[in-house]
Amino acid sequence: MKRMRTTLSMMALSFALCLQAQSAPTGAESDAQVLAASVRTHMDKLASDAMRGRGSATPDEVVAANYIAHELKRYGIQPAGDKGGYIQAGLLPPGAGPRGATTTVNVVGMIKGSDPQRAHEVILLTAHLDHLGIGPEVDGDAIYNGADDDASGVCAVLELARILGNGPRPRRTVLFVLFGSEELGSLGALWFRAHPPMPMNSIVANLEFEMIGRGDPAVPAHTLWLTGFDRSNLGATLARHGARLVADPHPAQQFFRRSDNYGIARQGIIAHTISSFGLHTDYHQPGDEISKIDFPHMDEAIGSLVGPVNWLVNSDFRPAWNANGQPH
Repeated sequence: MKRMRTTLSMMALSFALCLQAQSAPTGAESDAQVLAASVRTHMDKLASDAMRGRGSATPDEVVAANYIAHELKRYGIQPAGDKGGYIQAGLLPPGAGPRGATTTVNVVGMIKGSDPQRAHEVILLTAHLDHLGIGPEVDGDAIYNGADDDASGVCAVLELARILGNGPRPRRTVLFVLFGSEELGSLGALWFRAHPPMPMNSIVANLEFEMIGRGDPAVPAHTLWLTGFDRSNLGATLARHGARLVADPHPAQQFFRRSDNYGIARQGIIAHTISSFGLHTDYHQPGDEISKIDFPHMDEAIGSLVGPVNWLVNSDFRPAWNANGQPH
């Protein structure tokens, strides 16, 4: 038992030193270098075998949520979850999760808007933190790491939180939400919609980030696509402000309806998912590992969104549905 306590203490010290090493960069480092290093750190953590695939409504999902909450706190993002913390615990419908599970969790952080005329307007930036956990073995591997799906999207939200949290407070309020149990039917997002930290009708726009870790050969290099691009004017407007966003090249896949954004969009809120999923065969397989991530693509794609998102959270622009674009 003494040896176990010593081992655990050394592990805790090692983790603390790793976090210390991630502290503020030197002036010689460029923004792009800092972003790339930060993305790699998050991916190495979230998509590691030690995270056991972040299974929906499992203790591993909670471990991932606590890591994300720690990072939001480190970036100066205010907690907006339950009881003054970052974690929002949601109850699962009976029988929805693993046997005995009742543990899904969201992570919710906030930057309160600085402009009294705009602080009541919310820009919602989201991704889902869970994946499939431990599953049937394929080629000797039973850990469904979910590097692309959706550790990559979590990295995008964390990077935007880091950058916005280290700059002047935006005029609008920004909510950063990492949903649990998306793989069980968007249950974390469903709970959030029923228990938001502020009225849902205060949300001006929602951008969900999902599967941006590999380039899609159907679009130009370092480009992302937006589900339901033609449904509203948000995607075209962000593209005019420098976002590398184009229309979803896979309309037959109905991706607009297959992510957490859809339930939010059905409430009348402009909500889309940003992705670059090229229909690779590692989807929902143990092969979705960090070794398959195209980091240059991912870094450039996230970097291209920093300016447009910064513009959005500081602007007076309110996106609108195009004719027949709002889902019902």
